[in-house]
Amino acid sequence: MTTSTTPIKIRRSGERGHADHGWLKSHHSFSFGSYHDPAHSGFRSLRVINQDQVAPGGGFPTHPHRDMEIFSYVLSGTLKHQDSMGNGRELKPGQIQLMSAGKGVAHSEFNPSDSEALHFLQIWLLPERANLEPSYTEWHPSPETEAQGKTLIISQDGRDESAVIHQDASIYRVRLSAGESVEHQLAQGRGLWLQLISGEVSVAQQRLEAGDGVSIEEPGSWTLTAESDSVEALLFDLR
Repeated sequence: MTTSTTPIKIRRSGERGHADHGWLKSHHSFSFGSYHDPAHSGFRSLRVINQDQVAPGGGFPTHPHRDMEIFSYVLSGTLKHQDSMGNGRELKPGQIQLMSAGKGVAHSEFNPSDSEALHFLQIWLLPERANLEPSYTEWHPSPETEAQGKTLIISQDGRDESAVIHQDASIYRVRLSAGESVEHQLAQGRGLWLQLISGEVSVAQQRLEAGDGVSIEEPGSWTLTAESDSVEALLFDLR
């Protein structure tokens, strides 16, 4: 339960935009591509949360980006990344790649498997300023972080071995078993977005299911409690 009486705003999974391209099935928490919803165009610097399922051999051919912080979080399968900076990587479940598109970069993302589907989240945030030098970094879990309920994975200053983002944002991975809880202290003037990937949690006496998102802009201590096993979520603390 939270110490605040201010209602939270819930974005239910079934209300998200949906696209089915055959090789790609995607759910959009915010307006993206042909899906446009003026009421859900982003949250503070957070602009895109796409939950993508890519068929074996499918993927996004080389395409450009600029002035956006883009990261991918692999849930299952393998993500093959290549970009114009010379990076070529294959990422596995639990791993994150973060690309600062800056003044311009091109990349491709594919499922290299001929039998296993790829499931990942692709997330975009606005950078702190335009025309940055493009850059690429990764975050990989360690035995220590695997045992943590709440782990910092991306931050502006790279603290605690997190990947560096060019924005005043701290992003945490949450993993809980039934009955476990974590707290997050939200400072004045900041906003929290929680994206639930799997399982069920309660926050502020509201129950969330997989795919749901929630926004909070009331400062204070907020508690997430797992109502099932195998809870996984991303928590964004944004200026």
